[in-house]
Amino acid sequence: MAAEILTLEELAPRLSRFDRLMGLDIGTKTIGLALSDVERRLASPLDTIRRTRFSADVAHLLKCAAKFQVAALVVGLPLNMNGSEGPRAQSTRAFARNLPDNLLVSYWDERLSTAAVTRELIAQDAPRKKRADIVDRMAAAYILQGALDRLARIATAK
Repeated sequence: MAAEILTLEELAPRLSRFDRLMGLDIGTKTIGLALSDVERRLASPLDTIRRTRFSADVAHLLKCAAKFQVAALVVGLPLNMNGSEGPRAQSTRAFARNLPDNLLVSYWDERLSTAAVTRELIAQDAPRKKRADIVDRMAAAYILQGALDRLARIATAK
């Protein structure tokens, strides 16, 4: 069994009015988590999971998702600059496919999300140590915010 992978257009009608979404920035060493508000307007950084084993990583992820009653996950897909998929995108897809089958998952193009967040933190004079501690969950919020904005456009297009 595998998680159900949907486009945002397919996900939109399956969400109830106050369903929350969780954003994921899946890296090789960490997984950044972000959470939407119940109106799905604003994404906020939530947590960073230090990766160990897939089962332990997923257990932590599921615990957070259950705590906040998350209806679906938005997973950042690290595409190459030309839009093609490299090893990191394939690894991300494999991670999402192996999530439990009761989860709804949608991908969001995360190109340059970490770079954009890092630039913003540098502009705010955040020390290197602080940047390292928060960049993953802020990148997850950046990814999730893009998806939330797209879902809002889908809703108004109806």
